[in-house]
Amino acid sequence: MRGEVSDGTADGTDVEDRPKRSIAARLTTVLAALLVLLVLTVPYDFGRLSPAAFARIPLEALLVVALLLALPSRGSRLVATLAGVALGLLGLLKLLDLGFTASLSRAFDPVLDWALLDEGFAFLSESYGRPAAIGVAITLAVVLVGLPTLVTLSMRRLRRLMVRHRTGTTRIVAALVVVWVACAAFNVRVVEGVPVADTSATTLANGHGFQVRLRLDDRETFGALIEADRFGDTPGDQLLTALRGKNVVVAFVESYGRDAVEDPEFAPQVGAVLDRGAGELGAAGFAAQSGFLTSPTFGGGSWLAHDTLLSGLWIDNDQRHRTLLASDRMTLNGAFRRANWQTVGVMPAVTRAWPEGSFFGYDRFYDAKTLGYRGPKFSFGTPPDQYTLASWQRLEQAKRDGNVMTELALVSSHAPWTPVPPLLDWADVGDSAAYRGAAGRSDDKRRNTAQIRADYRKSIEYTLGALISYVRTYGDDDLVFIVLGDHQPAAVVTGENASHDVPISIITRDRAVLDRISGWGWQDGLKPGPQAPVWRMDAFRDRFLTAFGP
Repeated sequence: MRGEVSDGTADGTDVEDRPKRSIAARLTTVLAALLVLLVLTVPYDFGRLSPAAFARIPLEALLVVALLLALPSRGSRLVATLAGVALGLLGLLKLLDLGFTASLSRAFDPVLDWALLDEGFAFLSESYGRPAAIGVAITLAVVLVGLPTLVTLSMRRLRRLMVRHRTGTTRIVAALVVVWVACAAFNVRVVEGVPVADTSATTLANGHGFQVRLRLDDRETFGALIEADRFGDTPGDQLLTALRGKNVVVAFVESYGRDAVEDPEFAPQVGAVLDRGAGELGAAGFAAQSGFLTSPTFGGGSWLAHDTLLSGLWIDNDQRHRTLLASDRMTLNGAFRRANWQTVGVMPAVTRAWPEGSFFGYDRFYDAKTLGYRGPKFSFGTPPDQYTLASWQRLEQAKRDGNVMTELALVSSHAPWTPVPPLLDWADVGDSAAYRGAAGRSDDKRRNTAQIRADYRKSIEYTLGALISYVRTYGDDDLVFIVLGDHQPAAVVTGENASHDVPISIITRDRAVLDRISGWGWQDGLKPGPQAPVWRMDAFRDRFLTAFGP
């Protein structure tokens, strides 16, 4: 209206809003630059994750900026968009690598590891409940979509800033190139293993690209390995002749790794269980010998260890796992079946359809449902190991007639290792009600590393104690009990760069059985010492069949 004094501008914008918008714009630009820099410089394994590791000059950033300055407006917009998408995907790859190195001590496999998302969801559902698993899944989906989008928008915003300040940006880039060359020439490092002159983004992309090519090539190579089986055509009457009449058990103990018997934080308590158990078993007429096997997996992927031990092949990824399942490879339990043993599988962690069962071909199979546990959840949400042993004894072992070979999985020592079940009197174990009120409350979300490690140790002590007690209570002259770990626990327990070794022991009353493996060099007792022999896990099948053959 004529004569009124306006507090606005011609476009209707409040003068007072301009400083606020300017501050918001600058803050957005700073955040965009920090996001791009973070994606480029963040290490992709926890061993290098420290504040000093970000003191790097990424060569890739200098090259992209130089290209943006050299191109015309339309071309630079396209390059900024493509670079943003690529950097977003690089950020996702680094996050996946960080997660996998923390849990499995290896990098993410872009060909095979997507299948583990289903396993991860099942683990979270069993351990923390389905709502928590759904929440994690939604968060992951948001990150998968959101990170590339945010990085792309950030690159486009930074491009506009660089174009507006072309001269200043050119000078800064030129100076950084000189610094980068000097740092590369003199190998300047702020922390060990992290050079200031950085090319890690290119290295990471090339490494995963090479990994993809290896996976594609491995299909043909592994197929040839499956066919090359020295025992594949051996008649049943020439297999396992030294074990005729024996009740053979192969028991995998979840996350029972070398650290459990050697780490100073675990070894005194776990060693005491093993030493005391060896004495108790000795008093009952049993003897044991032990060594180490190198597992193909670490921190998870138990099925890969089962595959490897039973097939005599190195199964270190899901592609090999699936190829094995589609083959007619003779497994260790298949050799027992060919030699006229009844074969039994006891898998308390199996809660849904399990296609592996048809490959292994058990005559009888017991999963979580058929074991019939109705008590409270412990740890991974499966039946307590002592309950599994008691149910197997009642359903199978007490009715045994003739030669039987059992593959048994014990999973109370599965992450998150809390709460740990109590050891009960065997007369009470068969009733799920005996566990009611014993589970307590899991404080997993509030545990620190020391508490997690303590819970891990207690879970291993529990399972080994239950096993030893079972053999002492129910074992007879025909029992040959093989107990081993499937893999080491996650790096939160072992620390960085732990071995893949797991203990293995053979327990029996028949001295002739142990005489058959005298050439193995295994040590007496249930606890292998530092000098005990170490074999790759895939070597066990053939050594075992050789030792107990004609």
